[in-house]
Amino acid sequence: MNNIDRLLSNYTRLMRLPWAANIAGKQRVWFVVYPPSDERRLRARMADFETHTLEAKHGWTAVDLTSVLPDWLAAHESREDGFANPEYLEVNDDLEVIATERIAAAFEGDNAADSVVAVIGLASLFDMIRVSAVIDRIEDKVRGRLLVFFPGEYRENIYRFMDARDGFNYMAIPITSTESFINP
Repeated sequence: MNNIDRLLSNYTRLMRLPWAANIAGKQRVWFVVYPPSDERRLRARMADFETHTLEAKHGWTAVDLTSVLPDWLAAHESREDGFANPEYLEVNDDLEVIATERIAAAFEGDNAADSVVAVIGLASLFDMIRVSAVIDRIEDKVRGRLLVFFPGEYRENIYRFMDARDGFNYMAIPITSTESFINP
């Protein structure tokens, strides 16, 4: 069984467990952790994650953040100067705010408390945002489950984005390709 198949299997096991209703937003966040080199393979299997979610009688909404940076650049008033001299282009926390707003909008539906909002496309924002900052901004809005597809690694309660950044300790439930993830 390859990494993506094990991730899907472990996700399905977790998805089928009863959802506690009285937990904090931080505890409603799940990270699917995979090597950045598996990004395309994982994207090709997104429909399988959706299918398993729907089979478990939960809703599914996908939020793709891949276009956040190009959209922001296209709308930026100093984009031409930024393209000529990228070192002077200031991102500040603009991209984090935009990403947070896109994710938050997915939690506004009537069935949000029984749905999964799946976030994909973080790799496209590498070196522009801190995933931990986006999660901190959104955690109070999570009504169902926030499923973050996280290209990086998880070891000893530390997540490392794209295997490059300093890690952060977060209360999210990690879904890894480890075979003993959850016993059926």
